[in-house]
Amino acid sequence: MSKRVFLREAVVSDEFDVIVIGAGPAGENVAGRAVRGGLSAAVVEENLAGGECSYWACVPSKALLRPVDLAGEVGRVPGMSLGPIDAAAVLARRDEAVSHMDDAGQVEWITGLPAEFVRGRGRLDGPKRVRVSLPDGSERLLTARHAVVLATGSRAVVPPVPGLAEAEPWTSREVTAAKAVPGRLAVIGGGVVACEMAQAMHGLGAAETTVLVRGGGLLERMEPFAGQLVAESFAASGITVRTGVEVVRVERPERGGPVTVHLSEGPPVEADELLVATGRRPATAGVGLESVGLPVGKPVQVDDSMRATGVEDGWLYAVGDVNGRDLITHMGKYQARVCGDVIAARARGEKDDRPGLRDVAGGYGAPQVVFTDPQVCAVGRTEAQARSEGFNVRAVEYDLGSVTGAYLLGDGYRGRAKAVVDEDRKVLLGVTFAGPGAAELLHAATIAVTAEVPLERLWHAVPSFPTVSEVWLRLLETYGL
Repeated sequence: MSKRVFLREAVVSDEFDVIVIGAGPAGENVAGRAVRGGLSAAVVEENLAGGECSYWACVPSKALLRPVDLAGEVGRVPGMSLGPIDAAAVLARRDEAVSHMDDAGQVEWITGLPAEFVRGRGRLDGPKRVRVSLPDGSERLLTARHAVVLATGSRAVVPPVPGLAEAEPWTSREVTAAKAVPGRLAVIGGGVVACEMAQAMHGLGAAETTVLVRGGGLLERMEPFAGQLVAESFAASGITVRTGVEVVRVERPERGGPVTVHLSEGPPVEADELLVATGRRPATAGVGLESVGLPVGKPVQVDDSMRATGVEDGWLYAVGDVNGRDLITHMGKYQARVCGDVIAARARGEKDDRPGLRDVAGGYGAPQVVFTDPQVCAVGRTEAQARSEGFNVRAVEYDLGSVTGAYLLGDGYRGRAKAVVDEDRKVLLGVTFAGPGAAELLHAATIAVTAEVPLERLWHAVPSFPTVSEVWLRLLETYGL
């Protein structure tokens, strides 16, 4: 239970063991683990409990992508056909998936931990102090006995291109919350959000979809074949991809009207909506970092226990996107579990060096899925990354479509698998799959990489026939086992 006393200026002060700023997946998990460890907690959130993932990212984007993915699967199976996708029905189901932007269920989960939920904008106000600006204009001062945790996430980046901000482009928030599908969509960027949302909107009715990529291809941080397969899928469905182009100017004379994107090469692109998907930055502005001596506008640097470095007495922690380590929801949740357990252990005066109290997974390379058709998923290092880090590498690839289980999923199944091997230790450094439905292969790869399973042992993990997972056998045979 919290203690409440009245201070001068009619500001209420509440004391908790742990205060979490941000009620997204990472913040919720910190509070859950801290309470499980016997501590009291308060969770502060300015917007919706559940955060970006629940309302503007992971959940709505996958609700929009699922019909497009399913249409691709049906189209590959002889004897089956599927009519046009009902975009209105898909958008309605997306609204259900995000609870119609009502966070009552998420708030109930937090209060049921039990933890106190505080609606308002929280910011650091010196050591172990959080000042909250409440919706009614008043303020509330919270103090922590043991720890304050920043879990404020990240924000979409809009590059300083002339006319771009004035054109009021969509970011990931607007595209996943769209009330209607534009007939013409231009997308700036070639990463995960750009690829997923270009395909989702095109499949739902954006007949003219153009993806503008500054680099040489799509998904350039992954193995080269991944972006190539997605680009081929885009071309087959009618999505235009223009690579090696810079956006130099954007014009939108009328608010909500057509937008023109001028490029460094070639003709301009005209569209009804413009999506900017050029990355994200940690949301550290306005959270009071200056009050504890940390730089503003940069990720909060943390050690492997998620404790912020450079803060006296070690009471400040940061989890999820805000620390810049791995800007992926499931990694933020993993960090949060580590963090909550560490705080509880330290509060009890226990040693904090036991297994589970450090971020280990991040060092191997975060697992990630791109939910396009074909799906792309990877864990660990790419071949290029492994070589740049000095590993003695051997890489093997296999045509995923040659596996019997893949063939049975439909005609024209195309995909590829790649394993990156540390030749000195004979363990996997990274694995990438690209192909329809490939995402379900990823967790086996994640276990193999993070557990450093020796290849000779992995050989005895027999895949079922006829499943796509038989690709594991083919990869190992290609390697020579």
